[in-house]
Amino acid sequence: MAIRHPAIASKAAKAAKAARVAKARRHAAEGKNTVVTAPSKAYTDPRDVLLKPVVSEKSYALLDENKYTFIVAPGSNKTQIKQAVQAVFSVTVTGVNTINRQGKRKRTKTGFGQRAATKRAIVTLAEGDRIDIFGGPTA
Repeated sequence: MAIRHPAIASKAAKAAKAARVAKARRHAAEGKNTVVTAPSKAYTDPRDVLLKPVVSEKSYALLDENKYTFIVAPGSNKTQIKQAVQAVFSVTVTGVNTINRQGKRKRTKTGFGQRAATKRAIVTLAEGDRIDIFGGPTA
């Protein structure tokens, strides 16, 4: 549905908008919070952003470059990922790269299915910082 320009909006629409604005001003003056915010991108716990580390040959090869790979929440952004890694592991993050990976199409007896899509983050740490959950080099 197209949104009409205010100049050509109907009189009923203009009156409804004026009523909404007046109600918002009245509630603001009384100190009421009329805006009900649904749970959006706001994560309360940083562990909600970082789901699990990626254990693979490629992710272990990146450890030499001080880069760590995590599977993260699909709705998280780079800033939230950076803050979550810094809060959970007490390290300094210098960069975050994200990848949205589509789920693979798999064949079953009954037809075709698809694995769940994932979002991955490659997190670069500052020089001298380490995360020991991957084990790291043994030497």
